[in-house]
Amino acid sequence: MAQNERSGERSPERKAASAGRGTYAVGDERRSRILDTAVEHFAQWGFHASSLARIAKDVGITQGGLLHHFRSKEDLLVQVLARADENDKEKFFSHEFVSAVECYACLVRLAEYNSTRLGRTRMFNVLAAEAGDPGHPAHAYFTRRYTDIVEHMSDPLRQAVESGELKPGTDIVAVSQETAAVMDGLQVQWVLDPKGFDMVGRFRAYADRLLRSITVDGRGLPADVRGPADV
Repeated sequence: MAQNERSGERSPERKAASAGRGTYAVGDERRSRILDTAVEHFAQWGFHASSLARIAKDVGITQGGLLHHFRSKEDLLVQVLARADENDKEKFFSHEFVSAVECYACLVRLAEYNSTRLGRTRMFNVLAAEAGDPGHPAHAYFTRRYTDIVEHMSDPLRQAVESGELKPGTDIVAVSQETAAVMDGLQVQWVLDPKGFDMVGRFRAYADRLLRSITVDGRGLPADVRGPADV
């Protein structure tokens, strides 16, 4: 046994490893703060009017320090959107849905979750509107996002038609696109009036009506997902 181990002291190698872990932890924490602050800035000013210098100032670092973590404002935007997607996918879409009803129940829970994230939801609304410009750095992201949403919803809906849960001939692509449009449209209204507009209740009622119109047995959302006004 080495002398420094017998005396309880850590070897230089262990000290270096511990210091390295501490440095990584600080870097991860700072990176997370930059992303959180960027969400607030993109939500308030959009992409073009947001400034790396202002974001860095609010984080408490220099612009050079911010650029140590993100190569450019475009890179920061991409990472903000990617993190938001990863969190949502892990929380709500990490498993395959066994039915159309389960799929829509999950979307209601997503709406409930979004209602606790005003800044993030506002950011998505602002950036989605800006991204209609093909030259916007998030244009490809939002184009792909809607394609992914339709594909992700189409699989369980297609299986639901095949299993007899949904009516034969149900246009699953149209249903998926409509659902995405309704959800996003309700979010726009909620961001404009978060205290007066019931985004979750409106989407819950929509999902229940839709399911009752396309399920073979007229079944809507499960009782534990429907609100009191929907029962």
